[in-house]
Amino acid sequence: MVLTEVVTTAARRILVVDDEPSIIDAVATALRYEGFEVLEARTGRDGLTQAQTSVPDLIVLDVMLPDIDGLEVARRIRADGLDIPVLFLSARDALDDKIAGFAAGGDDYVTKPFSLAEIVVRVRAILQRTAAAAPTGNQLQFADVVLDPDTREVTRAGTAIELTATEFNLLRFFLMNPQRVLSKTQILDHVWHYDFDGDSNILETYISYLRKKINRLGPPLIHTIRLVGYVLREGETEA
Repeated sequence: MVLTEVVTTAARRILVVDDEPSIIDAVATALRYEGFEVLEARTGRDGLTQAQTSVPDLIVLDVMLPDIDGLEVARRIRADGLDIPVLFLSARDALDDKIAGFAAGGDDYVTKPFSLAEIVVRVRAILQRTAAAAPTGNQLQFADVVLDPDTREVTRAGTAIELTATEFNLLRFFLMNPQRVLSKTQILDHVWHYDFDGDSNILETYISYLRKKINRLGPPLIHTIRLVGYVLREGETEA
């Protein structure tokens, strides 16, 4: 029985996000002891990046983080179309705080101080519950472009396209919003995960990279809407 349980959990990947090193170390150690693979992040931005690139099976997420709080991290994960279960950790134990956690997309809420045994039990319960309810067919498709968020494979007309992590995330955001005009601010916020105040040319650069890889296998799909942003749409000439 024990051997079966270890095999079942060994491939499950848990992301632990907390700004307190002692909590990360304790939670990560307890989960690894139970056979889980554990990723670690100490800021909200790092947590978002790892959630997007590694797509863990569950996130143990502190509410009070130094840059982006855990509630906003959960909201952005959901807005990005990532259906990753979230277990909140927080020193806030008021009913309103717990309600806010669930409203932000949390699956469970544990208050500090907590026992490591409780964290492990709740992690297992969430994974069991979400696995039973998990839908099949997570692929995103528009025209002849297909993106699989689980395998991180992209094809057009059946031909594989190699994308960098940022190009993949950019294409996924377009595929989640087909035929919808997206502003530059929306794209920067959802793909780069913060209110961007750097060189805005970074977006144009990555749009250009992505277009070249997509367009070599078919007609243009990502179009510029002047003074506004971009749209994923068929049947238009490149702007």
